[in-house]
Amino acid sequence: MGQKINPLGFRLGTIQGHHSLWFAQPKNYSKGLQEDQKIRECIKNYVQKNMRISSGVEGIARIEIQKRIDLIQIIIHMGFPKLLVEGKPRRIEELQMNVQKELNYVNRKLNITITRITKPYGHPNILAEFIAGQLRNRVAFRKAIKKAIELTEQADTKGIQVQIAGRIDGKEIARVEWIREGRVPLQTIRAKIDYCSYRVRTIYGVLGIKIWIFVDEE
Repeated sequence: MGQKINPLGFRLGTIQGHHSLWFAQPKNYSKGLQEDQKIRECIKNYVQKNMRISSGVEGIARIEIQKRIDLIQIIIHMGFPKLLVEGKPRRIEELQMNVQKELNYVNRKLNITITRITKPYGHPNILAEFIAGQLRNRVAFRKAIKKAIELTEQADTKGIQVQIAGRIDGKEIARVEWIREGRVPLQTIRAKIDYCSYRVRTIYGVLGIKIWIFVDEE
């Protein structure tokens, strides 16, 4: 069962919650979904352009969106918010203006807040960005994964599994390689599992990265 279903969707309603909270009529649902996608892409593009480091790690763990009739509340959970805000304290206002322009909000107010994550490398999205940066710089994939696992150990996690698929190291035949450290009980609903899938473009082609992190048991 653990290999056939998204670990986050499998646990919705028990120990996992939705990253978007809003209500819509069935005919307007697809419109609301596309709006969420645009908001997330706009924020990620802005952060990528304005981050003060060139390592490729944006540090966005997740973006939560809460919609009301006259207000859209966006909470950005970041691992390294200082790298974005430092030197330009009005960056959040600038980001709000960018999102409002992109989506043409007239009657709805937009509010963006940034929340700092205490242990950034305990989150799969930030870890996947780190591995992607290493692969772009032609670091051997095993070395990149082992370094990522070392960073995760500092975040007090109980287990991690990393999988990379594609033309690894530029080989002609695509393959799947994975490494697991500790316990990752995917079949247990009470186990809190953080999961992400991430695509990285290298000179050899597109590689897929999947990360499962076993945080704790409820």
